[in-house]
Amino acid sequence: MINLNTNSSKIALMIVATIFLFACEQATPPAETSATEQPPEAKMAADPAAAVNVIADQYYATTLERTPEVAYFSGVELQRHDGMEDNSPAVRRSAEQEFDAMLAALERVDATALNGKTEWITHAYLLQSLRAAVALRVCRTELWNVNQMGGWHSGYAQVAQLQPVGSAEFREQSLTRWSKFAGYVDQEIENLKLGLELGYSAPKTVVQRVIDQVDGILALEVDQSPFYSPAARDDDETFASETGSIVTNEIHPALKRYRDYLADTYLQAARSELTVTANPDGLACYEASLQSYTTLDRSGKDVYELGKVTVAANRESVIELGKASYGLDDFKAIIDRVKADPADRFSSKEELLQFSRDMVQKAESEMPKWVGNMPEQPVVVVPFEEHEEGTGRSAHYRPASADKPGEYRIPLFEPEEQSRGGAEATAFHETWPGHHLQVAVGQSVESLHPVTQIIWFSGPGEGWARYSEALSEEMGLYATTTGPITRRAWPARGMVVDPGIHLFGWTREEAIEFMLESGRFPDTFGDEMVDRIAILPGQLTAYDSGGLEILALRKMAEDTMGDDFDIRQFHDRILENGTIPLIQLRAHIVAWIEDYKAHH
Repeated sequence: MINLNTNSSKIALMIVATIFLFACEQATPPAETSATEQPPEAKMAADPAAAVNVIADQYYATTLERTPEVAYFSGVELQRHDGMEDNSPAVRRSAEQEFDAMLAALERVDATALNGKTEWITHAYLLQSLRAAVALRVCRTELWNVNQMGGWHSGYAQVAQLQPVGSAEFREQSLTRWSKFAGYVDQEIENLKLGLELGYSAPKTVVQRVIDQVDGILALEVDQSPFYSPAARDDDETFASETGSIVTNEIHPALKRYRDYLADTYLQAARSELTVTANPDGLACYEASLQSYTTLDRSGKDVYELGKVTVAANRESVIELGKASYGLDDFKAIIDRVKADPADRFSSKEELLQFSRDMVQKAESEMPKWVGNMPEQPVVVVPFEEHEEGTGRSAHYRPASADKPGEYRIPLFEPEEQSRGGAEATAFHETWPGHHLQVAVGQSVESLHPVTQIIWFSGPGEGWARYSEALSEEMGLYATTTGPITRRAWPARGMVVDPGIHLFGWTREEAIEFMLESGRFPDTFGDEMVDRIAILPGQLTAYDSGGLEILALRKMAEDTMGDDFDIRQFHDRILENGTIPLIQLRAHIVAWIEDYKAHH
């Protein structure tokens, strides 16, 4: 799971943030335009590519102006570091009007005139992002924005830790930014109050997790708070005193107000139901969210049915491995054997951390045999902060920036409950050949419009990472017997359990039983994952929706090219456009295959 926090349309969600291309032309860099400037009609009609670049420039400028926080999670450099999103309803409505105008302008562009140009990629990113943002308005997420999976409270804690310091100008900007935080928190409380009046709320179990997370921050001494990080990384005593005063007198009291509102008022009024359909227009919200994540026009029911078929096939594959490894031919018996294997557990946090680092290093050393475009950016394994442990957050990847390596951030909570096989699969998913490779390749492509660095689509993004778990087995990376078994037992279950909860009335107990049957995760994972599905409707379907599509495209290429098929070239073609929507990814690979056929 890639962590690209942004408050723009769903801070919890990562709807905006990252990547890339296929043609050889240079994309036009962002022009100095105002956030409200409209693309000239004449220019759009005469030069569709130029029109797309103008709209992309506007989208890029508007996004970084309104939600500068996104820059810290997408490798984008900001000119100033004193901004903070305005989360008031009036500003949200103004932003929606701007994006409506951009979408209308984009839909007037003749997309067929962009074939073979880098602007085809830019157009695909913008069209999916803008259409999804409009469709998602039905969810009114800003009115129930209580989220344990990277919500604003943890997102801003990370921004504080990335706040530039070291000069008088940076120190002034830091103080300006964090002086705005209390107002942001108070507006969040007002948004939630309005949500309750209109019938919108987050599930009670999710609310409790967020309360626990905020309690974790408030329990820290001021100089240990993530919001004190700017001062801790600077040697100016006056700055340290002023930062400490803001944390003590503004930030922590605001978080306490938020925490108390959740605990004393909101929790009682929050919905008991897990399904988003308990909110107004919840069914439409689920379908919009599903499309936004997967980038496919596939209904929740169709996802559910495809998931069931895929899970059944995966069970048979597990049984084949179980026969070879354990002499067992019963799925449950195989998984029980895996879970009971004492050699598959860790004895300490240090052992889990070192094992993960070893797996990442091993995978990196093999990558040149499997991709032609090998990026230079490093990735490091970083344990969770103490206040993040045991709060329901998952391991995730944080992209590299100009002066920082990519980070694979992992929880070390209860290491004796974590599987070595599961740790392998997750490491490969998040680093090499998964998210880090994917994002680093995109960052290395200079010809892409910068807007592609602040837009992220889970279907192709998480789809590549899921595909990478299987690819890692081809690469010979798994050192355990359990890894190949559990990595087969889990995939596509998200395609079943997610719509199961939101559309088909699954209970918490049914969902937990179905997920834990895979054996890939500790028993505590079940409750955490149910709450994750509840607050991120549709997101868990994206992994295998994308992974299955990439596998289908690979089979198409292999069937056509036969002995000429080059796995390195195929992976380069998949990655060179970043997280381009899956429909356009298919068109790109089909064009590559057709070009091969034309020359053979």
